[in-house]
Formats: sequence, C-alpha cells, structure tokens
Amino acid sequence: MSDFSFDRLRRYPDVEADNLFAADASDRLILDEAADLLADAGVGEVVVLEDHYGALTLGAAALGGARGIRVHQDVLSGELALALNAADVGLTHTYRSLGLGNELLANARVVLLQLPRSLAALDEVAEAIRRFAAPDVVVIAGGRIKHMTPAMNEVLGRHFGLLRVSPARQKSRVLRAAAPIPSPTQSVVSAWPKSVDHADLGLTVSAHGAVFAGAGIDIGTRFLLEFLDRMKPDAGSAIDLGCGTGVLAVALARRRPELSVTASDQSAAAVASARATMAANSLVNRVTVVRDDALQSQPDASAELIMLNPPFHIGSSVHAGIALKLFEDAGRVLQRGGELWTVWNTHLGYRPALTRLVGPTHQVGRNAKFTVTVSTGR
Repeated sequence: MSDFSFDRLRRYPDVEADNLFAADASDRLILDEAADLLADAGVGEVVVLEDHYGALTLGAAALGGARGIRVHQDVLSGELALALNAADVGLTHTYRSLGLGNELLANARVVLLQLPRSLAALDEVAEAIRRFAAPDVVVIAGGRIKHMTPAMNEVLGRHFGLLRVSPARQKSRVLRAAAPIPSPTQSVVSAWPKSVDHADLGLTVSAHGAVFAGAGIDIGTRFLLEFLDRMKPDAGSAIDLGCGTGVLAVALARRRPELSVTASDQSAAAVASARATMAANSLVNRVTVVRDDALQSQPDASAELIMLNPPFHIGSSVHAGIALKLFEDAGRVLQRGGELWTVWNTHLGYRPALTRLVGPTHQVGRNAKFTVTVSTGR
C-alpha cells in the first residue's frame, strides 16, 4: 500500500493530546531493520508485540507485505486503537489479536517488539518467545533511547544466544535477538506469574511481568487499604477500578463477605494477575475480574462503590489524561449517592477534577505523600 502514512494513525480511544502521538521514530526504525525479514516471511510467521496504536502491525502489512500477522498488546485501548486504525486504512484482514502464549507465538519466525517499560515485562515476553517461537526466530525490539537501559540487553541475553545493538537513529535504537536458548523446563512451565505472601495483610499477591508494582503492594494502595471499613457501609456491590493485581478487591471481599466485587483493568497482564491473586486467596467465586477500557462495559448509574488508585502516566509519558478519563467514567457509572474512593499523589491536586467529573469531594486522609478523597455521585 504505497499511500500508507503513519501520520494518519490515531490514538483514540486512548487519551489524545498535542504532545502524544500514535507513531514515533522507533516504530519506523523497527520496520526498517525488519524489512528483509518481512519480505521473506510466510503467511502467519510474523508476530507483533506491544504495538502502541497500530504503527508496527499496519506498517508490517502495508510496507512489508506481511499477512496473517498475530498481535499482542497488553493495554486494551491500544488494541482498540489498532482495530480502528486498521479499519480506516483498509487493513483489518491482515492481523488478529491474541493473548500472550502458544497460539500467539507458535512457529513465529519474525517478532517485532516495542520494548516495554519494565524489565519484568520484557523477561516474560522474551521467555514466551523462547518457549513457543520457531528455532530460527529473529526478534527486532526497539524503543526510544531515553527509555532503554543496558539491563534490557542482559534480560534478552538470558533467553537468546545472539544479540546485536543497532546504531542510534532519531533518538531510537533497535536490539536484534536470535538463537533462542533451549530450556526443557521452561518449555513446559512458565516462570510467570510470580507470587508473594504478605503476612502483614494476610494475603498472597500474584503478578505477571507487565503489572504495576509486581507482586508487591505499592504505598498508595496500602494507604487506601486503611479506609476499607469507612467505604459506603450499605453498598451491596463494589468495583476496584484499575485493579492491577487485585489487592483492593481481595481485601474488600475478605473484609465484607456480603459484597459483590468486580476488579477491572485494561491491562491483559493485570487481569491475568488479578485472576491469579483471586485463586491464591480462594476468592475466585467472590470476585469477578474483567478487562475493560476504563468502565466502558458498565451501565450508567450502576455502581454503589468504586475504589481507584489511578496511574499518573501514559506509557512513558507523565500525563494526567488517563486519570481524568477514569474519573469521568467513574462519574458516569456511579449511582446518585454512591462513593468513589481515590488515593493520589498530593502534588497532583486532583480534588477540583474529581468534584467536576464525579461529584462533591472531600479529603478523608493524608500522609507525607498521598491524599485519600471520597467523591459522592450526583
């Protein structure tokens, strides 16, 4: 498709702003480095991992001629953006989205990867490629230099016998990995998720590589846990929005067995982690875990209680947009008189936004770093 243009791609339904883009120089560099590999690949032999909004997938199809592309994106907003961009440029038929595992990677010979932010996420992805892809697979992994570290080379070196680092171009760089290292044990059992027992809270947390805070419990969540007994005592149902590993959902379900609890996150790794956490704490039948873009699958005015520890970044960019999106959707879903309990870094000053998007908001707790507020639906 000679008229394909990266400039045509959009981030929607993710947050859009003048300083946020659907494609960058690392997408172009990955595709350029992979051009010969894409030209030689057969149908179904190309896999794309962590494509932000479709630039790699659609570029591989339009510029590289790849067909039968298999794609995995951790965040649902990226997956939805890819679908919308593919429809816009007439390439919907060129790919399919799958979970991280054998169906995604079996017999793959070319893997294009936008390097994830965390080393744990990279380790889990590299392990999966090593376990399931073809022995002659080549991985072209790229990113912006400011977000890359030498430790990424070490992680890939644990899984691949050959690693080459490309020269920099437009502040981007590519790592080319090949010769996956055989491991009979890992061909049967994955090292993920990892679990940690938190004796002080009486619960076990399980985590896949890409989930925030891993199997630990971040200090904002710990602070919000102190307020569980004050959260809308007459509520019959509750939502842990942006649940991560599901710590808040577990703690609330245990504390209040009469509640129907839903844990929701747009991250596939978070959803898998939360489900593993529920299993580890014998709560599979008490807590429903769903993958959702904010609360898009929830009806208006349907929630009595929502808990939220919002992220303050979008990918590698510090940006308030994702928190505002979650506040707005929480305000839509919250019943009149329902409660949204939010913990946030005090310097972010979210109270006016919560009042505007959800309802009357007051502070119920504050420590050296965090503020906890409760907003009442209107």
